[in-house]
Amino acid sequence: MHSQVQYLPITPGLFSVLVLLFAGLIILIQLRILRYAYMRLGVGPGVALLLLFGSLVGSYFNIPVTVLPGKAVRSGEIVDFFGMRYVVPLVTQWPGTVLAVNVGGAVIPTLMSSYLVLRYQLWLKAAIAVIAIAFVIHMMATPVQGVGIAVPVFAPVVVTAILAFLLSREYAAPLAYIGGSMGTLIGADLLNLDKIGNLGAPVASIGGAGTFDGIFLTGILAVLLAGIASPARPREVW
Repeated sequence: MHSQVQYLPITPGLFSVLVLLFAGLIILIQLRILRYAYMRLGVGPGVALLLLFGSLVGSYFNIPVTVLPGKAVRSGEIVDFFGMRYVVPLVTQWPGTVLAVNVGGAVIPTLMSSYLVLRYQLWLKAAIAVIAIAFVIHMMATPVQGVGIAVPVFAPVVVTAILAFLLSREYAAPLAYIGGSMGTLIGADLLNLDKIGNLGAPVASIGGAGTFDGIFLTGILAVLLAGIASPARPREVW
């Protein structure tokens, strides 16, 4: 069963789009066009690329947590939602809905967000950003049969960047990353755990199918938007 829990959260074609986006960011970083945006986040270009690459590769891996009893699961399908195509993995002899944590969409963003909060001591402002964005995402989140909880991909991006910018011009970039990633995880996945068991999803991955694309794009693009708008005050990077 463990091997069947590992799968790409979206179709190979759409995943290739994210890979192309990643390749474009590599070019921009190498040309130093995005240098100050990432310096405002508190990481260097090398760490930024490692963060992006880890999120993409880590999206394939899920860490099983528990099994939720529920109705018969769907298997081996492609589900369309707001223009995105999510993968329902092909499974056999399945006991119910496996609740898992996605490495690229949950573990890495949580670790990075924790680092940013601790480094810049953004306890109050980060909490406000996460709560506000979680509320917005929760209003947008939709239970999707066979997949779990899904959210529209692009709508939260601008909201995240604007809110982070309003909370702190100086720390808009880290607040955008924290609010965008943690707000999506909490608003879409954690606040809807009670609905997952009835969706017939073989795997309900926190930060995986249904939310990974939103977390990846919201976290990264919101950082870029906020970084461009924030003051040109380079920070020490690692």
